[in-house]
Amino acid sequence: MAKWLGMLVVVLMLGFVATPAMAQGPETGLVAQEGGLGLGDLGTIGAGLVVIGAAIGIGRIGGSATESIARQPEVAGNIQTAMIIAAALIEGAALFGLIVCLVK
Repeated sequence: MAKWLGMLVVVLMLGFVATPAMAQGPETGLVAQEGGLGLGDLGTIGAGLVVIGAAIGIGRIGGSATESIARQPEVAGNIQTAMIIAAALIEGAALFGLIVCLVK
């Protein structure tokens, strides 16, 4: 429970810190708009979700690989190779999703 509470505090603090950075006028952004959420804003939110998903996936791969290596140290090379390949596939999918979100 304390872990989730700590993560919530970090997310809220980042939200408060990022607010002044996003407070510039609409004419200074990449897409000039009058107000409200436009397609560029939704793409940015989607890109953030893609990056968060990739980070969670790679974190789970790393944790599981470390646990597997601790249980069977003799197959550490095979586990490490499989981990790197899986992380590369996740990064590729995340990069594709990131580009799609930012282009739309």
